[in-house]
Amino acid sequence: MENYIDFTEVELFKIITHHVGNKLRDEKYFLSQEESIIEKETKNYLLKYFLSSVRNEELYRFSHTVDIELNNIYSVVQDIFNDSTSFILNSQNIAKLLYESSMHPKIKDGQLNIVLFANAIIDKNKTDAIGIFKSESNAPFLQMEKNNSKFNISHQFGFDLKELDRGCIIFNTDDEGYKVAVVDRSKSAEAQYWKDDFLNIETIKNEYHQTNQFLGIAKQFVTNQLSNEFKVTKPDQVDFLNKSVDYFKKHEVFDRNDFEKSVFADENVIDAFRSFNQTYSSENEIDLPDSFEISEKAVKKQARSFKNIVKLDKNFHIYIHGNRDLIEQGVDENGRKFYKIFYENEL
Repeated sequence: MENYIDFTEVELFKIITHHVGNKLRDEKYFLSQEESIIEKETKNYLLKYFLSSVRNEELYRFSHTVDIELNNIYSVVQDIFNDSTSFILNSQNIAKLLYESSMHPKIKDGQLNIVLFANAIIDKNKTDAIGIFKSESNAPFLQMEKNNSKFNISHQFGFDLKELDRGCIIFNTDDEGYKVAVVDRSKSAEAQYWKDDFLNIETIKNEYHQTNQFLGIAKQFVTNQLSNEFKVTKPDQVDFLNKSVDYFKKHEVFDRNDFEKSVFADENVIDAFRSFNQTYSSENEIDLPDSFEISEKAVKKQARSFKNIVKLDKNFHIYIHGNRDLIEQGVDENGRKFYKIFYENEL
């Protein structure tokens, strides 16, 4: 079942703000003793800031190598869900745990907002949720105030509503480890501290995850490995990529053997793909079943990264969307390379 998240009716019930520095640089932290005060008109802006970046695609859950009860954030969140009067104390505990995890030299200090939401909807069930949001990118903005015969222009610093740095929302579900949606704009190495060191979460292995992972493996094989083992042209590579995406678009259920025959056809290529898949999955700790329901959202996301372009020097780009047999490659009598393209109608 596809993930379904809806914040249409969500309410901001409690919020508290702390400041967390980089422990490696000994920047310390500041813990608020009371909940933050919010003007009524500001709540809608806050909700937009916290929630607009949340996607209902890849979801996570809290984990631990021994016992999930030993996951510190999970335990603190569980306490808040069980007793909302512990909100302030446990929000402080969350800030302290984040500080202990902030040991990479590139991690920035910032404001940490802990939020208790009501009426969040996940998988069509209404529940409360806890948000943990860190704001790091403080930017200047201008204010222009009318004053009698002139305008006074000044500036202040704040956070862009469209650019939440990192955060997560934990939904109070019956699932083991809850369900967790994650926001993290940073793609650099230090960003892993948020999911791995601080939250200690793992991906929920549903159809979205499985579809996303397998298409990623197929893409890696075609673009990085196939030409090392077989004599394939760029149009051949594009054709394999197109067939991979088309298979997932045309089927509701994935079958590994059917995919391999439909896309690669040749037994030698199939064997090479199986070997690559086994090695890649082992190195990246990926465990996918031979059959699973296909996620349309994952297909759409991955399809955007499957390039169907053949680039020729700086002069031409050839987009291949369909029949591979309608394009031929050759060399003329002067040694110039060429492509011959067949078509019926010029659109």
